[in-house]
Formats: sequence, C-alpha cells, structure tokens
Amino acid sequence: MTETYDAVVVGGGPSGATAAHDLARAGYSVALLDKAGRIKPCGGAIPPRAIRDFEIPDHLLVARIRNAQVVSPEGRKVDMPIEGAGYVGMVDRCEFDEWLRVRAAEAGAERHTGSYEKIERDADGTAVVLYYPKGAGEGAPPVRLRTHAVIGADGALSMVGRQCVKGAERVPFVFAYHEIVRAPKTGADWDPDRCDVWYQGKLSPDFYAWVFPHGDTASIGTGSMHKGFSLKGSVAELRKTIGLDGAETIRREGAPIPLKPLKRWDNGRDVILAGDAAGVVAPASGEGIYYAMLGGRLAADAVMELRRTGDARALAGARKRFMKDHGRVFWILGIMQRFWYRSDWTREHFVKMCMDKDVQRLTWESYMNKQLVRKDPLAHVKIFFKDLAHLMGLARA
Repeated sequence: MTETYDAVVVGGGPSGATAAHDLARAGYSVALLDKAGRIKPCGGAIPPRAIRDFEIPDHLLVARIRNAQVVSPEGRKVDMPIEGAGYVGMVDRCEFDEWLRVRAAEAGAERHTGSYEKIERDADGTAVVLYYPKGAGEGAPPVRLRTHAVIGADGALSMVGRQCVKGAERVPFVFAYHEIVRAPKTGADWDPDRCDVWYQGKLSPDFYAWVFPHGDTASIGTGSMHKGFSLKGSVAELRKTIGLDGAETIRREGAPIPLKPLKRWDNGRDVILAGDAAGVVAPASGEGIYYAMLGGRLAADAVMELRRTGDARALAGARKRFMKDHGRVFWILGIMQRFWYRSDWTREHFVKMCMDKDVQRLTWESYMNKQLVRKDPLAHVKIFFKDLAHLMGLARA
C-alpha cells in the first residue's frame, strides 16, 4: 500500500456513487468499490427534486410520468394526475447506476471492482478495506485499501454496517422482486405515461404491487415482509391480470429493501453508512433513489468535515441533518403503512381516500418537492376528518 485515501466508498449504487462523486469533485482522494453486474429491483422513479439537486440529464429519463393509478382490492381504479406541467422521471437502474459511477470516476474517483471482505486496522489504527477483485482465482490474496474514512453504501444487508456499526443488523426490510418485461405498444391494460400501484392482499399482504413504465420496457413487481409469501407467484398473477403475461422477460431481480432509518449511522470513529445501508427507504411508498443520493451526499459532507477537523463527531451530523429534514415524513409514512396496509378492508378505504382532489394535490406536491406541504390549512383539516371517518368505519369504501 503506497497510498492512504481520504475515503473508500463500499457500494456503487446511487448513494455510494454520489458520495464518491462529491468527495472527488471537492478534491479528496477516494476509491469506489463496487460489485459489477448487480442491479437492484426498483421501480426507477425519481422526483423533480432529485433531478434538480443531483443534475440528472434528460437522456437518462426513459419515461416521464404524469399520472398514477391506484387499484383497490375490489378492483376500483383511481387516477391521480399531476397538475400542470410537472412529471416524475423514470430511469433504468442498469444504465442509471453505471452513469453515476462513470461520473464519479470522471470527477477523480478511482474505481475498483470486486467483493468487499472486511475492514482491518494498521498498527496505528488506520482502517484498511480488504476486497477480492472480480475474476480473482481461488487462493488469490485480497486487495488492501488504506483509508482515513469508510462510507458503507453496500445495501440493506450491509456487511460494513454489520461489522462496524452497532444495531445495523436490526433494520426491518421488505423483500422486493420485479421483472423487467418488453412492453407492447398496444393491447395491454397499461399506459406508458402512468404508474400503476396495486393495493391488493393477494398481490402483497403488507405492501403493494406495481407496474412502472420504462419506455420500451416495464417494471412489474411486488414486495412483502412475509417470508412465506410467493413474490414470483404474485408478479405472475399481476402480469396475467394486465395482459403482459406473454411479454418477453428481459431480467428478474430481487433484494431486501429497508423501511426504517437506523438509529445510528456511524461507528464514532471513521465509518459511516449511507443509502439502504442506513435504512433510508421511505415506508409505505418504498421510494429510495432520492433518499439514497441525499444520504450519500450527507455522508460525503460528514467525511469532509472529519478530514478538515479530525473530530469524529462530524460523522453523526449526517443522520441529524437527514432526520431534521425528512424524519417527520418517514414517521408519517410508517404509520400509514402499519395501518392502511394491514387488510383489504383498510386498503379499500385508503384507495377511496385517494379520489379526493386535495389528497392528490398535497400528495404530489410533497412527493415531488420532498417536503411537507404546510400551506392550505383548510385542505389539511378536510383530509383529517375524512381520514377519521375512514379509520372509524363511518365512510363507505
């Protein structure tokens, strides 16, 4: 080892690639370690806030969504159009993630491809990241990267987190699975400009199933915390229902998705977690790309502060900043998921609530801008009493 990096980032998804890019662009030496060829199951939605904040170019948007349709257990379909000229961008994670990694490399990050093994310590206590390069033969020695800081952005089952951060092994998660299919131009019950969200217990007993367009392809998937639930069977049934059971299947992907931020993201010394490894996927919606990229940016900021000051307390600042801006949203969405997703009776009432124009407007404004809408108090009061009526069973589904 002839070099000691300012940071080694483990994991090259949106969170890790963003962290590596920000560090490299700021002039810090950074190594980005990623497994080649892995694609996370993901609907691929990114809100306008993410496009603005992280400078996502238009050519990565494979579709622009201007409407969402929610489907109830009884088959009620409710359209939720986006008002005005707004839209939600859709990306294909296969192309999107690699573009982010290339951008990080162009900014100066040094790319490494292989499987993370563990973190060791030199005699002076400096961290050394060990990994096995892709294609290394049996018995080949690991590569060693000496570094002042480590950002663990290696997913919901983060090995960095489990080895270094107390409580990282206790994050709850949903098992997600989707199939990318070739989408026909006509003849199927789907719209290339609309996201469909299915709230039916047979498709997911505690989450939802989805059909998200990706231009010439579509992501059809579902998720559940129930280990015995057949995710593949659910997707097969949904494909048959919408008339895409005969469509060409391009690839199948599955992975756990965390649904609650960890109480601690760092080891109080030189390791910090980001993205799925920190648990920052929104409950109820399962949205993760924006929060992952933000988590990567905050982790990079924390490492920069650590390198400038030498004070390890800087690492805790990433979580504090995230929770200050988004903690209340995560808390509200967690309550929504625990109540509204618990039975088909509550799901039916939830979809009925989505017919309300104020619910639609406030939902889109909050989602697209990533902040709670505080204006229009009368609309909030109206929604509150509608919620109460549905909660008490006083409103018809």
